[in-house]
Amino acid sequence: MSKINPMNEEPDIYHAYLLRLWRAQYKGQWLWRASLESPHTGEHQLFANLEQLFDFLREKTNLGSNHFTRR
Repeated sequence: MSKINPMNEEPDIYHAYLLRLWRAQYKGQWLWRASLESPHTGEHQLFANLEQLFDFLREKTNLGSNHFTRR
């Protein structure tokens, strides 16, 4: 379901999140963890790795995998 943004009345044109990144040790390896918090709803999303974060952002922005290049 698309939400209408009062700024310009186009669906899902604007997303804002507080991004937190940290490293955590898991089975002897240091991995990046992430969380996003919506300032509008207070909803939190937790991600076990950066790929999960990128997948979430792709889904929210309706972008295919070609829009985020991996280095």
